[in-house]
Amino acid sequence: MVFESFLNDLPPEQSKRLSEVFNWIENNYPELDPVVKWNQPMYQHHGTFIIGFSFAKKHMAIAPEKETLVQFKDQIGAAGYSQTAMLFRIKWEEEINYQLLSSLIDYNIEDKKDCQTFWRK
Repeated sequence: MVFESFLNDLPPEQSKRLSEVFNWIENNYPELDPVVKWNQPMYQHHGTFIIGFSFAKKHMAIAPEKETLVQFKDQIGAAGYSQTAMLFRIKWEEEINYQLLSSLIDYNIEDKKDCQTFWRK
């Protein structure tokens, strides 16, 4: 697994939780390429960024790019997740809203289908 060294650096419960998310993404979006950039696990499609992850003591952070966060601000809030301009947080003990995660990924794949750069311009 591409993210094995990243996951090995986490406490076991956090590693297990992120592994579940990564496995879900890889099972549902086999067209996405897992990569580590800037010391963070992320997924890309045809060389363009789709979604990235980081972690802190109390939560995992999910970064789908600012444009996507703006589009899904209300849904992220309705799911009960806190957010900033660049990411939203899921506490380790919170349920993961996979429908929301799927919507974010689907949006980025479609919106960036013709994107030739890693980040949106």
